[in-house]
Amino acid sequence: MRIITRPDFDGIVCSALLMEAESIQEPILWVQPSEVQQGLIRVKSGDIVANLPHIPGCRLWFDHHVTNRIDTPFRGVFRVAPSAARLIYEYYRERFKGKYEELLRQTDKIDSADLTPDEIRHPENYPYLLLSMTISGRDGEDEAYWDQLVARITTEDIGRLMQDEQIDSRCRQVIRQNRAYTQLLTEHTRLIDAVAVTDFRSLSPAPEGNRFLVYSLFPGSRVQVKIRYADEHRQRIIISVGHSILNRTCRVNAGRLLAQFGGGGHAGAGSCNIPAYKAENHLPRIIEILKANQPN
Repeated sequence: MRIITRPDFDGIVCSALLMEAESIQEPILWVQPSEVQQGLIRVKSGDIVANLPHIPGCRLWFDHHVTNRIDTPFRGVFRVAPSAARLIYEYYRERFKGKYEELLRQTDKIDSADLTPDEIRHPENYPYLLLSMTISGRDGEDEAYWDQLVARITTEDIGRLMQDEQIDSRCRQVIRQNRAYTQLLTEHTRLIDAVAVTDFRSLSPAPEGNRFLVYSLFPGSRVQVKIRYADEHRQRIIISVGHSILNRTCRVNAGRLLAQFGGGGHAGAGSCNIPAYKAENHLPRIIEILKANQPN
């Protein structure tokens, strides 16, 4: 029996809760939603899938992304909610007996991007938020770090956790990255009507940083489109769409929009992974839909 989930803060907390609720001995399988959507992930008997699209054959499935809804019977919980971890917590409520309320509150807040301008500009003042920014699914070599967080997130006080030498080092790196990211966003983003288009294809590797920072830098935007290469060979492109969390006037469901291009996600955020040669056709269509700002 394994946990199959994605490497983000919600996935970390999902895994920690499942580790306590179930007898899981095998290592966590960390995967990206695009790998599931492309049919690259196969389950084994007893596997539990969390925070990802449904994988046929799994024993339990927990997810909250609107575009991942299925019509076939399954065991587990699907519901549009602030986090997948919240659904797992409710499913095993009797086992947890009221523990982890603050952790769940923070997970809901982070995964649903329910953040204030100060939290966006100064994540270093908010421990759970800063910790979440140290988790990047783009580096598979970080699996040992993700596993460590799973083992500790429900057993240690957040203050003590943030004092860990490795975690502290990663947090300091995130703070430095965010400072540099401000300049790169300014240089590589253009505002098309109320759509902030950030194109990082000229940068290798594409920079990482606070994904909400663009909304404070471009307050006239209601949505961002971010474009970057998915691999060093530049054969595939990742297109991400995110609603502004400071100007909540975007009416386009990002997950449904990107489902048309083989991706998916939430109403407020989604992504798709496409062959690079299709970008010339897909990008203008995505941007025009977002400019029109009609419910889909």
